[in-house]
Amino acid sequence: MDKIKTALISVSDKEGLVEFAQELCNLGVNIISTGGTAKLLKENEIKVTEISEHTGFPEILDGRVKTLHPKVHGGILSIRDNSSHREEVMKHGITDIDLVVVNLYPFEKTIRKPDVKLDEAIENIDIGGPTMIRSAAKNYKFVAVVVNAKRYDSVLEEIKSGSGSISEDCRFSLAVEAFNHTYSYDRVISEYLGALDKSVDETQENKDEIHPGSIFSGMEKKQDLRYGENPHQCASFYTEKEISEPCVANATLLNGKELSFNNILDLNAAWDIVKEFSKPAAVVIKHTNPCGASCSEKLSDAYVKAHSGDPVSAFGCILGFNKKVDVKTAEEITAPGHFVEAIIAPDYDDEAIKILSTKRKWGTNLRILKTPALSDKSVGKTHIDIKRVSGGLLVQDGDAILFDDEKSKSISKRLPTDKEKADLEFAFAICKHAKSNSIVIAKDETVLGVGAGLMSRIDSAELAVKKAGDEVKGAVIASDAFFPFRDAIDTAASAGITGIIQPGGSNRDDEVIEAVNEHNMSMIFTGIRHFKH
Repeated sequence: MDKIKTALISVSDKEGLVEFAQELCNLGVNIISTGGTAKLLKENEIKVTEISEHTGFPEILDGRVKTLHPKVHGGILSIRDNSSHREEVMKHGITDIDLVVVNLYPFEKTIRKPDVKLDEAIENIDIGGPTMIRSAAKNYKFVAVVVNAKRYDSVLEEIKSGSGSISEDCRFSLAVEAFNHTYSYDRVISEYLGALDKSVDETQENKDEIHPGSIFSGMEKKQDLRYGENPHQCASFYTEKEISEPCVANATLLNGKELSFNNILDLNAAWDIVKEFSKPAAVVIKHTNPCGASCSEKLSDAYVKAHSGDPVSAFGCILGFNKKVDVKTAEEITAPGHFVEAIIAPDYDDEAIKILSTKRKWGTNLRILKTPALSDKSVGKTHIDIKRVSGGLLVQDGDAILFDDEKSKSISKRLPTDKEKADLEFAFAICKHAKSNSIVIAKDETVLGVGAGLMSRIDSAELAVKKAGDEVKGAVIASDAFFPFRDAIDTAASAGITGIIQPGGSNRDDEVIEAVNEHNMSMIFTGIRHFKH
């Protein structure tokens, strides 16, 4: 590539632009620019040629057309070692453009504004920008294209070390980033407009709730991971560009080693559970399943009770909290005999972080994640849930519902007491997040035993009872799906369980209800199933 003599700069995000453009000028590069970008450069006494002066044609249609001109795209797309191209550009007085610096109208930022109107969104669909980016990226052998302000310094270093030019390897890398940039931009526009498109298959009963005709990944790599679920599997972590709710993907790592693949899965599971509760809540996670959880008036008490649910399984666990971790909670976490891999919470006292990271030998490696603050608006949000199968994807709405008040009802002769009802609702919330078949036993809003991921519901019930031990008497039981037979009810009753919550819907519901009444238990049918495969 010859020396860079002319750069075209037109950016929406002007971060770092003035310093970058000034350095280009110092290197003898002529700058062509548009609208607000040209105005900013002139205000900072940087010599610039406006695009209308370069093309000999004014910006028109309120700026909708300004760079769509042969003197722009001819200057970008001409193949420098093609003799016929050289003759044409000379014939038409076209100047080669060697560097294109463009980023696009803030469409994604615009559509995230409350009550944004379609007309405003449409006006933030960039036309000239993507066209220039694609032209420059296509002709990367002769033109460099920069779409990311974070690249400014490295591009300047390339020019300085390359005697005024940019290496082909660097230009290729910039081109790849450019095509990713336009792909992501078009994806957001497509998904936004697609969600507004009402022309759907007439066979759909609910035309407002179908999924788009095609699915785009739209993710950016956040980091490469040491390995995947197992050491022989390579892995990376991708996140959405704009994340609108507190989650693992936008949490800040305050302490400890980089997250592993399994850490991220477990932290996500922990966070999903504690978000279900408004009271201070703590959850203990192993292999994405809750082995302990509790709600209490104090976060430290919630943790102590959650850990006591299954202290053996809790060794090497992941912890989740929905409130700020205070000093007392940090002291309990680092008590003798406890070992924790990672913690996720919306905030921490400074002294709590110090205790967590230094008190125990494992503290320096303890991964401490802080999410953005939880709010009522960020709880209960749903996303499209995607699962990979060989040759395709399964797509569904996220499971954002816990109860449906219209479907939920007490169906036993004995109604649940207020205490039982609180425990039943707590247990069902935990049960929602355990692998099917899942059974959760709870008392005093604390998990006593969990049976999860087993092939039969009676096996899950027996395991949960075993885990609960002597504390099971007076507890309640939750099931993620209906009981197909009365055997699990009889098992629960013989252990001392007093209340049951389940979706209902079995052909043998009458048999199950009869068993509940025989044992003088209470039972709630939720009408909502929570399978988690």
